[in-house]
Amino acid sequence: MALNANREIHRLKQAEDAWAGSITAFAGSMRFVRLHIAWFALWIAVNVGLLGVAREFDPYPFGLLTLAVSLEAIFLSTFVLITQNREAKASEIRSELDYRTNVVAERENDVIMRALQRIAEQDGIAVDDLIAEMTEFREQSLTV
Repeated sequence: MALNANREIHRLKQAEDAWAGSITAFAGSMRFVRLHIAWFALWIAVNVGLLGVAREFDPYPFGLLTLAVSLEAIFLSTFVLITQNREAKASEIRSELDYRTNVVAERENDVIMRALQRIAEQDGIAVDDLIAEMTEFREQSLTV
């Protein structure tokens, strides 16, 4: 596992993943919605004869439109799943890096606490109650 999460996440982005991400981003936009409203309106207008009977190519109940929309839904859902899988991998990488950072910070805190305890003991300061309280708090927060 790389220590640089951004580099590792960038490595995950292959050309196909970037393409799927772009399509997913476009499909989740209002531009996509407006484009489909216009497309459906034009398709229906042509095929109910508003632009002339000779132009009709998919009569009601618009079987070809249904087929096209179904295929589009299949592909869009696949692109969304590809993007979600990549994002899940990126999230796992970030979580692993967060965990490693927390482990290192915990070790550093232990070293600092032992050093502080030694300094306090040398100066004759009683820190046992404070250390016990902090240890109890730490143990409780780790079990949650």
